[in-house]
Amino acid sequence: MKKHYLPAPTGHTFTRRELILLGIGVSLLPSGLAAADTRRGLLKATPRQTAGPFYPKWSPADRDADLTRVTGRSARASGELIQVSGRVLTPDNKPVEGVFVEVWQANAQGRYAHEADSNPAPIDQNFQGWGQMTTDANGAYQFTTIMPGPYPVSRSWSRPPHIHFKLQKPGFSTLTTQMYFAGHPLNDVDALLLQHGAEERDQLIVAFDDRGVSNGSRPVRSGVFNIVLEA
Repeated sequence: MKKHYLPAPTGHTFTRRELILLGIGVSLLPSGLAAADTRRGLLKATPRQTAGPFYPKWSPADRDADLTRVTGRSARASGELIQVSGRVLTPDNKPVEGVFVEVWQANAQGRYAHEADSNPAPIDQNFQGWGQMTTDANGAYQFTTIMPGPYPVSRSWSRPPHIHFKLQKPGFSTLTTQMYFAGHPLNDVDALLLQHGAEERDQLIVAFDDRGVSNGSRPVRSGVFNIVLEA
């Protein structure tokens, strides 16, 4: 079945179905966003975003930082290979070691491997779809995945490609957010991304480029998503 990716029109009003699909309450629209930290000399906290309805209900057996391979299967996930890396920092620019980082996303066709996803696009059996890692002494993390596809939420709204992040460490506030891809046209009309001002959107949108990284015969574009975690 062919999918049609339609942007949310200006002045879009969320339907009850859209709210349920995104796993958010009316009270978070449009208020409830984390305020940017404007104190001099401090980094601004990474904006919070909804986890959505497709967070895994249980931890898959394959839970490493390479989402493009599934244990026991020889083929690799379809789609454009990408590498996402970055550092987790405190507002005073210090690295945070030992942060448990989870990521989950749709496959290249815009489908989550989740029973609640009614998108008719096919599931990629070779795509892990969820991964985890722990930051090192420099606060660094890195994972390999594929460029996620956009997907329809309703007839009037399609989500741009994005990757969900959840960060946890004792002594810090749990952060759930989403990372977006620079230059995608659906960014400009996404109802969730547009809840944030321009400066906060810039914190969530990452430019990817070819930095000479390769994985076998397939080139890999890479991007850096630094995350500021508050206590």
